[in-house]
Amino acid sequence: MGNAVVQSIHVHPVKALRGVSPRTAVVEPWGLAGDRRWTLIDDGGTVVTQRESPRLALAAAEPLAGGGIRLSAPGRQPLTVEVPEPSGTVLVDVFRTKVEAVPAAAAAHDWFSAYLGTGVRLVHMDDPALRRPVDPEYARPGETVSFADGFPLLVTTTASLEALNSLTADGPHAHEGPLPMNRFRPNLVVAGTEPWAEDDWIRISVGDVVFRAAKPSARCVVTTTDQDTAARGREPLYTLARHRRRDGKVLFGLNLVPVTPGTVGVGDPVRVLERASDEARAAEGR
Repeated sequence: MGNAVVQSIHVHPVKALRGVSPRTAVVEPWGLAGDRRWTLIDDGGTVVTQRESPRLALAAAEPLAGGGIRLSAPGRQPLTVEVPEPSGTVLVDVFRTKVEAVPAAAAAHDWFSAYLGTGVRLVHMDDPALRRPVDPEYARPGETVSFADGFPLLVTTTASLEALNSLTADGPHAHEGPLPMNRFRPNLVVAGTEPWAEDDWIRISVGDVVFRAAKPSARCVVTTTDQDTAARGREPLYTLARHRRRDGKVLFGLNLVPVTPGTVGVGDPVRVLERASDEARAAEGR
């Protein structure tokens, strides 16, 4: 890990849409600043993602000063959306967790509904410190998260992707590979590790910011969606199911929770402060 560094940073202002790759990002308690503060919901209030609408992969959201966003998508004129005034909220179902959010202006609802061909609304999380706690099974008191799937940040490593692509190349769907990292929609991509080294991490630092590992990331059908065409295939879930299955879940990447605030940047050193093997060796010594 002596040479491990941040290779890239990714912020997705709207859940399920393309985002941006800044050189630096502020780490807030609930994730990278501006990451997944917006999401789409259907008429029943349930979050809409690439699971249901793969074409969201082709839409993009660019963050603007003050928290607003500029939307773009094939066949649609770009649209600027300002942060809505918190004059009222709607109840959002985020994977069976109820969260309050503030609806955007009607123009944003119309823009997305026309693009997807079905009625959806765009909503904004006004106060991540209060709105949505991290899964209590893995959380510490007071920890919260934005509209991310479950945890403030997701980290992946280039070495693990290379290992996965090697396994895919030996399987029945080799023609689908090699897969790019954007299939996994991470926040931080780390280079310079051994393959699957992240399985062992308990606490890491990125530059001066400390994170704790909450749990490995269980992957879903979104990873089979080509982020450039919205077409679906079989990989990487087929190969992950053969080689990276645990407790009925297929795993790639690691969910993180910030322990300290700060700023992370491309090129920052990544250090392992505590690892599972350290705990195992300590237990053996007792």
